[in-house]
Amino acid sequence: MSEPIILVEKSDGIATVTLNRPNAMNALSRELRIAIAETFEALEADEDVRVVILTGAGKAFCAGLDLKELGGDASAVGGAGGVNATISDKDPVTSIGRFSGPVIGAINGVAITGGFELAIACDVLLCSENARFADTHARVGILPGWGLSQKLSRTIGIYRAKELSLTGNFLSAQQAYEWGLINRVLPAEELLPAARKLAEDMLTVVPQCLSGYKKLIDEGYAQDFGTSLKTERDFSNAANKAVAPEEIAARRAGIQERGKAQTS
Repeated sequence: MSEPIILVEKSDGIATVTLNRPNAMNALSRELRIAIAETFEALEADEDVRVVILTGAGKAFCAGLDLKELGGDASAVGGAGGVNATISDKDPVTSIGRFSGPVIGAINGVAITGGFELAIACDVLLCSENARFADTHARVGILPGWGLSQKLSRTIGIYRAKELSLTGNFLSAQQAYEWGLINRVLPAEELLPAARKLAEDMLTVVPQCLSGYKKLIDEGYAQDFGTSLKTERDFSNAANKAVAPEEIAARRAGIQERGKAQTS
């Protein structure tokens, strides 16, 4: 019996999702694309899961679309993420974005083209020293459709984004950190423990703020600055009215104790 192409482990409010095609560098076959989308849809419906860690099995995070599969069907190239828009595949990147809690990308190896798009669909990126990124759309001869052309320039700046996308050159984990693309670079053996610790830290904030603050950041990110400030005011006015002063006072005491512990 063959292993499932995606693995899900749940514990204490955290789900670890592992792309499980290591012999194919976790390339995005049609089956895996659908499995990612359906997995995140199921996790969003699971009230016990509040944070997700996304990683890959083996040496790669994700090598992008499965070119061997595409090679047998020339009509499948083009459209969203390199897949023809007429094909009714579920979109894995959109499904990741619809998960209301934080998604931590634990990037264990190469993240290429569609794999790069999966990575930057996450909310926080931790990388092993073995991680590398590449946007090879232009070298393959297609254009991205899962947001890479827009999100990358907004994250690292338009000039650096053009350098990467118009050459297809690889970006090391350390360079990605220096350019502000990722949060941290870690030894490979520390990657998943660090992702787990970060997820646990996130679970200690006020529950409604975990999803609410993420939504506020994401909505404002997609707007011009003036509109985003109005969005913040609207969110803030609606949310803060529901918080009692005594709740804030009690939580401040906990924050002070946490601050002392983190500086000791």
